Amino acid sequence: MAAPPRRRFRRSASLAAASTGLLTLAACGGISFADDSDTFVTMGFGAGDALGTVRLERATEAVAPLDVQVNEGQFDEQQFLSAVAADDPPSVVRMDRALIGGYAARGALMPLTECVDQQGIDLDEYRPGAIDEATLDGTLYGLPDSYDNRVLLVNRAVVREATGSDTVDTSDWAGLTDFAESLQTLDGARLTRIGFDPKIPEFFPLWVEANGGQLISDDGRTARLDSPEVVEALEYAVSLIDAQGGWGRFKALRDSFDQFGANNQIARDQVGAYPMEDWYVNVLAGTSPDVDLGTQPFLNREGEPINYVSGLSWAIPKGSPHVDEACEFIATMTSAESWVEAARAKAEEVRASGAPYTGDYTGNREADRIIENEIWEPTGNAAFDEATRQLYAVQEDSFSVPANAAGTEFRKAWQSAVNRVLSGDQEPEEALRQAQDLAQTALDIANQGEE
Repeated sequence: MAAPPRRRFRRSASLAAASTGLLTLAACGGISFADDSDTFVTMGFGAGDALGTVRLERATEAVAPLDVQVNEGQFDEQQFLSAVAADDPPSVVRMDRALIGGYAARGALMPLTECVDQQGIDLDEYRPGAIDEATLDGTLYGLPDSYDNRVLLVNRAVVREATGSDTVDTSDWAGLTDFAESLQTLDGARLTRIGFDPKIPEFFPLWVEANGGQLISDDGRTARLDSPEVVEALEYAVSLIDAQGGWGRFKALRDSFDQFGANNQIARDQVGAYPMEDWYVNVLAGTSPDVDLGTQPFLNREGEPINYVSGLSWAIPKGSPHVDEACEFIATMTSAESWVEAARAKAEEVRASGAPYTGDYTGNREADRIIENEIWEPTGNAAFDEATRQLYAVQEDSFSVPANAAGTEFRKAWQSAVNRVLSGDQEPEEALRQAQDLAQTALDIANQGEE
């Protein structure tokens, strides 16, 4: 398997140059992560906008004189495990927090206990959900590099026309079905507007939490995929799709969305409402600042706001050639000071482009406080100002799926079950019973190997 594109990054570039993304791509190489002992290699990170490049500048300075090499692209599980097994891992890795428990149980990641002490890191500065997701059996293995909130996005013009209101009540499941049916539109047999998208399989944990259930026990050792609350949540979420023509029609329209363009699904009135991650508010602000967007917290069946959070974290692989520097690198990348400096640079870029700056959400509570109160400011665009306020507010109502030793296998079990139901291959109860057996077996094996 070819290695991803790589960037070499030195402090010689000015901070201003870094914040505009003026980094050069290195030629693709083999699967080896380090060319020599003076090369500090990252995996799973792309600098992107100023939020990444400015922090990378600070972290690069922190590990000088090492030569920082950024392997562009998403985290690659096979490549990572092969590198660890070959005793040739990257210096640091950024990965989905849902996977950290699994890699930690397999001995592929180093505990951060000494790192936290060495750098004097105050873990109370970070959002608890992000820390919990990267903590297995009381030991921390990752520091958060992102914090993805989920709120309800509402196409207010469409919803108002159909219902006379511009709000959506997700706590009333019977009413939500009626809402979805009333907003959907058809052109013959073809679905042309989704009334309400439950965003499954990826947001299935949100529906489980809304129904008072859990996918897994708090200690991460017992799967609960076939519990009555989980089964009912899947039955209901799928029924929302069935009420709008079924998965085939639904997916066909979903797949046609110009999600990152000016002709996106909200601008073209192709959807009424749906839960979505915070980053998409920023996309809409840049591509469609005039859409009549509404944002609301997602409500559970008791009428209480809930916020399903996930994200990426930095970790240190077993066998990292630069353990002390890796610790300093990730501490710098995730510090409040780095986030704030980067957010200031990003806000300047966004405002210079004429788009509203809608804030950033980092996993670092102190950084978020400063960004909200000192960097973000009302833009005069009521819809996006409201969205920013909602996103900062919902962070106090967050939950995440507990860390577990099965990692990839556990997530695959419940996602595959949802997909089998959507495709019509199984009924919810059967699919989740099968998923429960697979997930619990994976958990038992993983935990046995850990003991």
